[in-house]
Amino acid sequence: MKEIIAIIRINMMNQTRQALIDAGFAAFTVRKVLGRGKGEVDFRAFNAVSEGIQDALPHLKGDGPRLVSKRMLCMTVDDAQVTKAVDAIINSNKTGHPGDGKIFVLPIIDTIRIRTSETGAAALA
Repeated sequence: MKEIIAIIRINMMNQTRQALIDAGFAAFTVRKVLGRGKGEVDFRAFNAVSEGIQDALPHLKGDGPRLVSKRMLCMTVDDAQVTKAVDAIINSNKTGHPGDGKIFVLPIIDTIRIRTSETGAAALA
């Protein structure tokens, strides 16, 4: 089993969600996060505020590097499904511009469904 963690743009979340569902992945967790890459932060946050995205507003205040609102998607899949899930995330987020995001794939030792005590692949089904 593997855990897939993807950091993506907030405006790409709906199409990413649909791409994962279409690829057969209905189970995932998404949370709001703030962060920045190693490059200079551009001023798209200003554009986001002007478009009414309030999450960007706090990042326009203060000095120093600005943090950018992103979404972090987490999902656990069977080893054989990693490529399919990663491809769905890449295909729904790739614009060719800095800030498209990152995907991390980590090993999972075990999974346990609390309700039934099933473990391993049975807990993911």
